Amino acid sequence: MDSCSKIDHIKIQSNILDKEMGLTVYTPASYGNGQRLPVLYFLHGRSGDENIMYELDIRNIADRMISESLIKPLIIVCPRMENSRGLNSAEECHDVVSTDGRMINLGRYEDYFIKEIMTFVDGHYNTWSHRNGRFIGGVSAGGYAALNLGMRYPDLFSRIGGHMPAVELQLDEEDMPYFKDMDMWRANNPLLTAAKCSLGSDCKIYLDAGDEDEVGFYNGCLRLYETLNTRGIDVQNHIFKGHHNMEYIKSNIEKYIAFYGS
Repeated sequence: MDSCSKIDHIKIQSNILDKEMGLTVYTPASYGNGQRLPVLYFLHGRSGDENIMYELDIRNIADRMISESLIKPLIIVCPRMENSRGLNSAEECHDVVSTDGRMINLGRYEDYFIKEIMTFVDGHYNTWSHRNGRFIGGVSAGGYAALNLGMRYPDLFSRIGGHMPAVELQLDEEDMPYFKDMDMWRANNPLLTAAKCSLGSDCKIYLDAGDEDEVGFYNGCLRLYETLNTRGIDVQNHIFKGHHNMEYIKSNIEKYIAFYGS
C-alpha cells in the first residue's frame, strides 16, 4: 500500500466537447488497500481550472484532517469546467463574449461532466459508485453548477455545497449568453429547482457567502435556504466574514471539507 497521498493531474479527450480537458484527483494515503472511497467533485469558478486543487492546498488540508480523524478518507476530484457554469448551453462547443468582455464557453458541459468525467473517475478509481458516496460542491460559478447539477440529479449525489455560489435572483444581462432563452434559465435556476426537486431524505446541503460579497450572493443563498428549509431538507446557510474572492474560500475550505468528509 502506498503510504502517501497523491494528486494525479490527468488529461482526457472529451468526445462531447471535442477537445482536450483536464482534471486533478486527490487520493489519500489509505487509497489502494482495496477499500472503496467516497468521492467529492469540487468545481472551480469562472476564471479557474482544475488547478484549484493546488490553489486551495487541498491535499495538505485533507491529509491533516484525515490524520486527526476530523474526516474520513475520500477522493477529491477537480475537473476543468471552463467558464461554462456546467450547462448544456449549445450542441457544438464554441466561445462567445459577454457584454462585460468576458469569454464564455458554450457547449454540452453538463453531459461532459455527468457522462465523461464521472464515468472516467468511477472507471479508473476505487470509488463508491452510488449517491451515498458521491458529493458535489463548488465555488462561485462552480457553486452554481454544483447546486444546479446536485439538485437536478438527486439520484447521483447525497451532499451538495454552494460556496459563494453565483445564484442570481434575476438573470443579469452579462450572463444571458449562458442560456438559450428564459425557459432554459428557469430550468437551470437552483431557486426554482429547490421548490420541486425530489431530494433524498439523507441529502445534506451547505450554503455560504461572505458578508461583504461584492455581488451579493448571500441573498441567493438565503432565498435558497428558506425554500429548502421549508421543505424539511437538511440545509445549512452561513454568512462568514469576507469578500467574493479566493481568500474567502481559502479561509473556509476546512469547513467545506469537514462537511463533505464527516
